[in-house]
Amino acid sequence: MNDPIDNKAISFLRMIRQSQRGRLKIYLGYCAGVGKTYQMLLEARRLKEDGIDVVVGYVETHARPETAQLLNGLEIMPRIKQEYRGVPLEEMDVAAILARKPEVALIDELAHTNVPGSRNQKRYEDVQDILDAGIHVITTLNVQHLESLYNTVENTLGVKVRERLPDIVLLQADQIVNVDLTTEDLRRRLEGGKIYPLERIETALMNFFRESNLEQLREITLRELAAHIDARRRDPSEQEITLAPDQVMVCLSSQGPNSEMLLRYASRLAGKLNRNWYALYVQTPSEDPEKVDTQTQQMLSSTLTLAKQLGAMVFTYKGENIADTILQFAREYRVGHIVIGRPGTTSRWKRILDRRTIVECLIEKAEGLTVVVLDTVKGLPVIDKRLVETTPVKPPPHANVPATIPKLSTLLSSKQIIVWDKPVLKEDILNTLVMVALWNFDFPQQLVASQKIWEREQQGSTFFNEGVAFPHVRLDGLDQPRLALGITHHGVVDVAAQKPIEVVFLILTPLQQASAQLQILALSSKAGQNRHLIQQLKKVDTPEQAMEAIQDWEAQL
Repeated sequence: MNDPIDNKAISFLRMIRQSQRGRLKIYLGYCAGVGKTYQMLLEARRLKEDGIDVVVGYVETHARPETAQLLNGLEIMPRIKQEYRGVPLEEMDVAAILARKPEVALIDELAHTNVPGSRNQKRYEDVQDILDAGIHVITTLNVQHLESLYNTVENTLGVKVRERLPDIVLLQADQIVNVDLTTEDLRRRLEGGKIYPLERIETALMNFFRESNLEQLREITLRELAAHIDARRRDPSEQEITLAPDQVMVCLSSQGPNSEMLLRYASRLAGKLNRNWYALYVQTPSEDPEKVDTQTQQMLSSTLTLAKQLGAMVFTYKGENIADTILQFAREYRVGHIVIGRPGTTSRWKRILDRRTIVECLIEKAEGLTVVVLDTVKGLPVIDKRLVETTPVKPPPHANVPATIPKLSTLLSSKQIIVWDKPVLKEDILNTLVMVALWNFDFPQQLVASQKIWEREQQGSTFFNEGVAFPHVRLDGLDQPRLALGITHHGVVDVAAQKPIEVVFLILTPLQQASAQLQILALSSKAGQNRHLIQQLKKVDTPEQAMEAIQDWEAQL
């Protein structure tokens, strides 16, 4: 019988011969020592025998003789030597790999954090640059380094994993191979000195390599792979049609304890349900940026940045009543699951005055929703209450539900793209993009649309963090969805954000087409999260170049 890993090596060989862009293959394992690097090097030797130009971009043998022996005969790229705080370190030389331009590069330890001052902060970003250059990459990863699993691993094993990467990196892999080994065999390998030096063996066996830890990690890995297989085999058209009725949202606070845990839980819930998800921060009058201290602003900014990295679409809403604002958002965006943190202890006087918590107000007022209240200390739901035990709410019969919108390019042309080569105001961007989106409408109609989008942005802005914004509104009298794209080489001058806003997707949809708005938001968000596409859009000088970049990205999908 053929070895499954051999068969996958053959299929990857076929894939790279047929592709004009870089393909990513990940050898995934549940722990150090299961054989990820070993299997990667075995495949590299097979590829070389088949005439493929393979180089070792970065491989860490950890002084394991059997692994080191497989490097013999392979071309090894030189590393960059850097010093950090007096300690000499070596990093992968991305520029050398790009200049060498092999067909395949082997790059170990995908979740690695680079030395400060490197080309990129993380190795997975180096890999994305290499893939963008048309070079195929084979890499390795342990499952505990996935961002959304951080709290699961910490609660299960008592281990804080410092080096992590966004789940989207694994989702975007062209091929994932599970390198599995029984926990008994792995511990025997450790005892035999095949993983760590002799002086570290006893400590490892007593701590991380306890059999219970390994069994749980192995189970997590198998569950993760099963989820990825399920996601890949779903019919894309079915996903688009069914995405609207039951979205997931997570409610964030500027000073809430462990908001990162809330985000990771919501990310995994949305993944299980195959739904879009949103991160909502409600800014009350007391939390106006001018009234909030710098530390709180930085903490909130970091939280919303993590939300985007995990795949959420981020919103900031203004409102005096937080619970009512949350429910207003849930109704507009067809949310079925609300994830919120457990409130702190309510004082006796507040109880006497009947001042209820936000969670209590949500549970009382929500209808047809699942409210998940998460204990952000333990990472477990303390309330998981489906207020109405029914199937997800379907669109009302009168709603005009359009056909699936599979591509942005079906709604966009070069005439609807504006490139600014100088700093620009937010209001000017919105007004200009409305005019090009509604090019065949008269001026009074365009003016009404501009007022609506401006009012919508005043209520809840999408111009927040990570350099991409998604202003949107549903309009009465609109015949079909309209899209416009703005690219600003010098940012939006009157928007305070950690990263300058350089790409703006303006989305206008008919009032009765809530599903269309969600579909286009999902497509735009997917585009905004693609690092290569955003980098390409930032470089363009003309609308035609921008349109070509979008079409190239869609062709790769």
